[in-house]
Amino acid sequence: MTNRIREFRLQKEMTQEDLAKRVKVRRETIVFLEKNKYNPSLRLAYDLAQVFEVRIEDLFSFEDEE
Repeated sequence: MTNRIREFRLQKEMTQEDLAKRVKVRRETIVFLEKNKYNPSLRLAYDLAQVFEVRIEDLFSFEDEE
């Protein structure tokens, strides 16, 4: 799964710390998400989408693993 968190975060001029506080996680979680090293829970994905005012599917996409 890939995501566009960093792109949307920069558009909103937010730091990783700002975003982490908004969705109630540690900054390190945002770092791992942005590096595609962590897949969020559905709740976290929803909260992130709400912050950026986009749909979850606009923020995350699945890549076929063959």
